[in-house]
Amino acid sequence: MHIDRLERNYLIAVALVLGVFFAALIAGALVFGVRLPTATAFVNPLALADTPFANPGLRDLGDGKYEAVIVAGMWRFQVGTNEFDETGHEIMRVPVNSEVTFTITSRDITHGFMIEFHNANMEIVPGQVARQTITFRRPGEYHVQCHEYCGRDHANMFFTIIVEDAAVRAPA
Repeated sequence: MHIDRLERNYLIAVALVLGVFFAALIAGALVFGVRLPTATAFVNPLALADTPFANPGLRDLGDGKYEAVIVAGMWRFQVGTNEFDETGHEIMRVPVNSEVTFTITSRDITHGFMIEFHNANMEIVPGQVARQTITFRRPGEYHVQCHEYCGRDHANMFFTIIVEDAAVRAPA
């Protein structure tokens, strides 16, 4: 069977590009340890009262490390703080240069979790626990919002993280 020279060159180019992409996938997985995000644990969304999610909040683990246990539900994040902004959404305060591990689940439907200006982007699925660690290096206000459409009040599902200097931070 005769294949035109131009067609053969295109087939070779496509095969080479596919080979490079496949090699990049293998190198990413084996050499650089790149893994797809998966659930770190599983929890019954109907029995959150029997889990650490019964008391959401920010826990000081010492050494500048914190764990934020959060429950997503239509149409709010339960952050476990007693501080609210003028719209009724919760505010979480952390010191600058702190390392915060966000441990999140959903009690009802799929939600999203995205912190602006940070590489934090998780899909929050009922029954699964999502976990991601972020270091806040600059003081300021960072909005956390749901980026998965979750119903009529989805646009109002957010809270604020205020990162402040340790000297300004009020004692807990």
